[in-house]
Amino acid sequence: MPNSRLFLLIALGACAFLIYQQWQLDYAPQAPAAAPVVQTVDDAPTAEAIPEAAQNTTEPAADIPTPGVAQTPTAQPEAAIYSDAGDIITVQTDVLDLKISTRGGAIVEATLRDYPVKLKNPDTKVELLSSNPATLFLAQSGIVSNTHPSADHTQTFSAQQSSYVLGGSDEELVVPLSWSAGGTTVTKTYRFTRGSYVVGLEQALRNDSDQEWIGSDYQQLVRRPPPEVSGSAFSNPERYSFLGTGLYTTEGKYEKFDFEDLDDKAISRSGASAWAAMVQHYFVTAWVPPAEQQAQLEAVAVDRGQRYRVRSLSPSQRVAPGAMGYFPTTLFVGPKLHDQIEPLAEGLILTVDYGIFTPFSKILFWLLDKIHALTGNWGWAIVLLTVLVKAVFYKLSEAQYRSTAKLRKLQPRIQQLKERFGDDKQKFNVAMMEIYKKEKVNPLGGCLPILVQIPVFFALYWVLLESVELRQADFMLWINDLSSPDPLFILPVINGAAMFLTTKLSPNPAADPIQQKIFLAMPIVFSVMFAFFQAGLVLYWTVNAVLSLAQQWVITKRVEASG
Repeated sequence: MPNSRLFLLIALGACAFLIYQQWQLDYAPQAPAAAPVVQTVDDAPTAEAIPEAAQNTTEPAADIPTPGVAQTPTAQPEAAIYSDAGDIITVQTDVLDLKISTRGGAIVEATLRDYPVKLKNPDTKVELLSSNPATLFLAQSGIVSNTHPSADHTQTFSAQQSSYVLGGSDEELVVPLSWSAGGTTVTKTYRFTRGSYVVGLEQALRNDSDQEWIGSDYQQLVRRPPPEVSGSAFSNPERYSFLGTGLYTTEGKYEKFDFEDLDDKAISRSGASAWAAMVQHYFVTAWVPPAEQQAQLEAVAVDRGQRYRVRSLSPSQRVAPGAMGYFPTTLFVGPKLHDQIEPLAEGLILTVDYGIFTPFSKILFWLLDKIHALTGNWGWAIVLLTVLVKAVFYKLSEAQYRSTAKLRKLQPRIQQLKERFGDDKQKFNVAMMEIYKKEKVNPLGGCLPILVQIPVFFALYWVLLESVELRQADFMLWINDLSSPDPLFILPVINGAAMFLTTKLSPNPAADPIQQKIFLAMPIVFSVMFAFFQAGLVLYWTVNAVLSLAQQWVITKRVEASG
């Protein structure tokens, strides 16, 4: 009964998958501590030169020893960093609503205009960066120096105006801020592009003093972890999506660390093509230095269990008196859209985390994306993907269903053998295998297509879970969100009906009352289980079940007609 085995394998696989996920949440090993990175440039500012937003506390040492002694500015109270201590500059593009504080020129709020938190409340948008102390999440940047005053994130910048809006015909919006002290002038310029969540940042320094300027630029993300998400993988799949920090260098590749990983040890890395990010379900915020630049990265718990930081620090630069120095970088703050994050930085696409099914999920998403480009609808893309997968494995499925039909046809003879041999199972099995050999029937002939479908099933689960392109994607009629369960449970019922009819085409297990009860209960069990899965996944499985039923019915009738 190959189809029945398929349903049982899927159920067992789902249970094993959930157990594995829960084990990862509860007992996953902590990340190993990293060796400290040593900066070798003489007179280079150290990480300690960057002031911290600490409220009568001092954060743990970053464990990055470097030569030289930095002129560390006085630490500012935490409230002065994210409250009303600085003036607020509002910025509006076609996809982002932002607030920039003149205190350090930090981006203290970022709202995604095209992404509601819930479809039922379309006016409440996803807020990635926040100045609210309860949900604190800031994107800060600055320049530190051993030889001159530092234009760090505690300094007060000035702006030409308090509000900027990307005009209807404009492709770019430029927001400049400036700061000056001790013969040094810094202009911090943000650049926003239409339709993009990529924010360009250039810090230009003019040295009007009579002394050579030596220093580095840095960028950092500081946030409080959000409240823990409760529920199961079915009722709330977000619980099993990664939440934490991500560091990448060409040498070390992509490494992710839960916030809990940072409570005991700061993590440091160094290399080119680097970036540092805060990663969450569907969204990512990342500072991306120039690819050719060596960067020093760190992730640390500023306040254990309460506040965490990732930072990128550039190598030291020298700016002669009367000369200019330029420090370009890029901030990404938005959804993990493949077409925006993949070309932005090497390895940034890895924040779309498909887990152990990544090889299958990448292929499935690529196919879905190509089909979606033709249909303009992710639901129909899933339907056509199902048809395509079914067509690719048509011959394997045909062998499976032909084997099933022959087994069904042999059931009367098998039943006669059971009646003849009674409880003598050895003689019964020998006689049954002789019939299989004579009729050229392989009872295991349908296993391969079953095994092929299991990784496809779970790979698509992760595509629907992690790909923001399918988040709240509309299909048709009652299904307006493919990443949420079917609100009317119609797809699970159709799938259950297809399963029930499929069991009727399978060999009759009437001789085994226990099997008979199991197979009769399976359509109900799966209908209930699929009621909690994302509608897109159930759509795939339902279309697959209906196509399989049609194919099996045709093949069964042909085998029965062949005599």
